[in-house]
Amino acid sequence: VQLQASGGGLVQAGGSLRLACAGSGRTFNSYDMGWFRQAPGKEREFVAAITWRGVIIPYADSVKGRFTISRDNAKNTVYLQMNSLRPEDTAVYYCAASRRPNGSIRPLYEDFGSWGQGTQVTVSS
Repeated sequence: VQLQASGGGLVQAGGSLRLACAGSGRTFNSYDMGWFRQAPGKEREFVAAITWRGVIIPYADSVKGRFTISRDNAKNTVYLQMNSLRPEDTAVYYCAASRRPNGSIRPLYEDFGSWGQGTQVTVSS
């Protein structure tokens, strides 16, 4: 599956953005999906993930209560709604497809593949 992330931009602290990850191919709906982010000089970290049926696993503690992942299989798209943004949320955000069997996603970088190119999110203070 090929993935394309979009929706990033520059926003003030406290603002909101909605990222979208569009997938190609008829098999997109069969993939569990995740969002990760990578800030300059830091490792890529898990943000959120959702199974092919729409079950959401626990969010990263740093975004819990502020970010919401969802998917629209009819549109081959996964979303990340980001509210109450903070400067520390500044990063390149990536979507990816889990390589594990359906419904068994884990918040681990090594479990994911088919990385999209990423979209930059910058939060100013």
